[in-house]
Amino acid sequence: MMGRDVLRGVVGLVLVLSAGAACAQANQAPHLLVVQKGDASLGIVDLMAGKVVAAVPEGGITGHEVIASKDGKLAYVPIYGNSGVGKPGTDGHELVVIDLASQRVVGHVDFGHPVRPHMPLIGPRDGLLYVTTELEKSVTLIDPKTLKIVGSIPTSQEQSHMLALSHDGRRGYTANVGPGTVSVLDIKARKTLLVIPISGNTQRISITPNDKWVFTADQTKPQLAAIDTATNKVEKWVPLEGVAYGTTPTLDGRWLMVTMPGKSKVAVVDLKTMQVVRSVDTPADPQEILMRPDGKVAYVSCVGSHKIAEVDLGTWTVTRTIEDGANSDGLAWAGK
Repeated sequence: MMGRDVLRGVVGLVLVLSAGAACAQANQAPHLLVVQKGDASLGIVDLMAGKVVAAVPEGGITGHEVIASKDGKLAYVPIYGNSGVGKPGTDGHELVVIDLASQRVVGHVDFGHPVRPHMPLIGPRDGLLYVTTELEKSVTLIDPKTLKIVGSIPTSQEQSHMLALSHDGRRGYTANVGPGTVSVLDIKARKTLLVIPISGNTQRISITPNDKWVFTADQTKPQLAAIDTATNKVEKWVPLEGVAYGTTPTLDGRWLMVTMPGKSKVAVVDLKTMQVVRSVDTPADPQEILMRPDGKVAYVSCVGSHKIAEVDLGTWTVTRTIEDGANSDGLAWAGK
C-alpha cells in the first residue's frame, strides 16, 4: 500500500503538472488584442472570461493600431503619439514588439526620426510588416524576423493613415485623411500608381476578400466610396444613416460592416446590391471592426464607452460587451 507521504507527493506533482499544462494552454489560446490609447498599453482579452486579463505598457507615448504575428506569439504596435491625425502633438518614431506569453516588450524598430507610424499589416505573400509612416508620406516595409527596415513605398500624399493590402499581394491602398484621397500602390515595384480623389476628408479603408472593391468613408457626408479595383475609380456611393468611420467585410464576402460613431450603430451593407439592409446598435462611439477567424463573430471597439461589442453575425445582435481600457481603439487577433 502506498504511504500517505508518498501519496501526498504524487497528488502534489499531478496538481503542479496540471497547472503547468493549463498555463501553457492559456498562453497558446487565441486572444483578442486591443490598443488602449488612454493607458499607453496593449490590452490582452481572454474571450472565455470576457475580460482584459493583461495590460502591457508600451513605454511612454501610445500606439493606435496593432497586428499579431502569424503564429500568434508576438504583437507589433507602431507608437504613433498622443495626437489625432493631422493635429499637433508628439510624433512617434518607433514600433514596439510585445511577447504575448511573457507580456512584455521584447523588441523595437526605430525609424530614426519622427514619422507617426500608424497602421501595421502583415503582407499576405511576402510576410513583411507594412506600416504607414505619415510624416514621410509613405508605407515602410520591415522584416519581422530581423526587425530591420527593408524598404518603403511612397504614397505621394499627406496623412496616409490607414492601409489595406490586396489578398494577392499585388496592391496596397492608403486612406489619406486630410487630402481626402486614396493612394493606389504597386507593392512589387514599390511605387504609387495613382491617387484617387474621394472628398474633403476621408477615413479608414478596407478591401473585399475577392479584391474587387475598396471602401473608404467620406467624412463630409453620410456615404461610403466604393472603388472598383479594376478601374481604380469610385464606381458607387453607398448612402448611410450617419457619417461612417471604419469598414470591414465579412470573411465570406457577403456583407460590409460600417461603424457610424455619431449614431452608435454599425450599418450592414449587402455587397451584391450596395445597399444598407440593417443596422446593429452598439455602445457609444464604435470605430474599428475585427472579424473572428471562423467568420461567425465580429468585434467592434467602442472608443467613447471603453467597451468592445461582440456581434453575432448569424443574428446580427450584440451578444455581450467587454470592458477595456481608456480610449481603446485598434483591434487584432492573436492565434487561430
